[in-house]
Amino acid sequence: MNTPGTASVVDVRGVSKRYANVQALVDVDFEVAPGEVRALLGKNGAGKSTLIRMLSGAELPDRGEVVLDGVPLGTAGVEGARRLGVRTVYQELSLVGSMTIAENMFMGRWLRSARGVDYRAMAEQTAAALRRLDIDLDPGTPVSELGIADQQMVEIARSLRDDLKVLILDEPTSSLAAGEVHRVLDTVNQIASEGVAVIYVSHRLDEIRRVAATASVMRDGRLVETAPVTELSTQDVVRMMLGTAAQEVSRVARPPRADLPVTVCVRGLAVEPKLQSVDLDLRAGEVLGLAGILGSGRTELLQAVAGVVAPSGGSVVIDGEDIAGRGVRVAIGKGIGLTPENRKEDGIFPLLGIDENMVVSDWKAVGRLGVLSPRAISSAAVSLMRRLSVKAASSHVEIATLSGGNQQKVVLARWLHARSRVLLLDEPTRGVDVEAKAQLYALVRELAATGCSVVFVSSELEELPAVCDRVLVLRGGRLVQEITAPDVATDALLAAAMSDD
Repeated sequence: MNTPGTASVVDVRGVSKRYANVQALVDVDFEVAPGEVRALLGKNGAGKSTLIRMLSGAELPDRGEVVLDGVPLGTAGVEGARRLGVRTVYQELSLVGSMTIAENMFMGRWLRSARGVDYRAMAEQTAAALRRLDIDLDPGTPVSELGIADQQMVEIARSLRDDLKVLILDEPTSSLAAGEVHRVLDTVNQIASEGVAVIYVSHRLDEIRRVAATASVMRDGRLVETAPVTELSTQDVVRMMLGTAAQEVSRVARPPRADLPVTVCVRGLAVEPKLQSVDLDLRAGEVLGLAGILGSGRTELLQAVAGVVAPSGGSVVIDGEDIAGRGVRVAIGKGIGLTPENRKEDGIFPLLGIDENMVVSDWKAVGRLGVLSPRAISSAAVSLMRRLSVKAASSHVEIATLSGGNQQKVVLARWLHARSRVLLLDEPTRGVDVEAKAQLYALVRELAATGCSVVFVSSELEELPAVCDRVLVLRGGRLVQEITAPDVATDALLAAAMSDD
């Protein structure tokens, strides 16, 4: 853990930012000293990402100013922030797999000599940057041959290429296995010891306690408190992150019925390195929530059950048959449907109509002898649109033209068309407005009432009490707690997901 210096290298003064109807930042004051590791905490939508974009020059404040090392950033933008020594490493790595480490290190600014690109100089400077962080990698290695942990280290090393004064790390360990996290934390401490100010965005309190001197907590666009990490308990952080939000959510009133039949039995399911030996029973007619911070293993669990990824161990038993590792086709045949986390990239065919997107899960139901029936497709789509209250001029409209909420309903309708009895919903309300969220909650409860088994994953933990009969909390790839209605509460879920016990 590093102790900060005296003068501030980051000085945010009264910054506010509004996007349409969303007030993203409200009069934020934020200072970080050279050599300080500052943790930045807050639930989704708290304003962390907007503040990061301000510091990196990607956004301009509506009011207030950003001062870096005594120099107002003004309208200098990303390149201006770079010249002042600011680097940001985002959770989605920006490396190009087909290029070498050295080529990635100098992306956009390759060194040149009289003969063209100076690969030797790039390799030498890359090797020096890697040595500085005790990284034992050959600069000529293609990035595609590296593991995620090494890619993360290369991304951080790339920030050292110039005169670094402020390093912003956005969830740098979310894709790493527990055994690889220490490499990032050691590197952060080393960089800070050289006088660099580090802003460390994470929900993992165990990491924060190992690396940060102070923590700033944001809520609803405001910076609510900055305090030494040693003075903040898990409950303190949860209280500051949530405010009164936990008391504003209506909850499912009754506990789940233990006498309902088990539809899916999962034992020892593992997807290395992210998911480790998970056991769970999913019952007919229940909505089971999965809670956990980014990188906890929620998506990997759903993908393994749905056959999208082959598990490294364990079983998924449905109707007495183990389908683990047998692929998507077998899972669909057993009545399992998955709505993916990234709806736009993985969930829809954007140039196809609503009708085609709905029936793609079961073409046989809308055709005969291998020939599709346009009339059957249209009839099925119209019926599903009516059932799910999809708003569109017709079933032939391209799905890409719909709102996020209506797109999500179409993806869900796809599995109703396939008569799925197990629905795995990964972030089903992401990018959806308040009205559509309420409609999706009601639809999920209606489906459960008909006997469907539903797994509901959401990063917005306040959703889970409103829709789930039971919630399992994942942390570090393991199930650590189970909470049943009516005791499912946002503060308890967040504390369990973030705890470093």
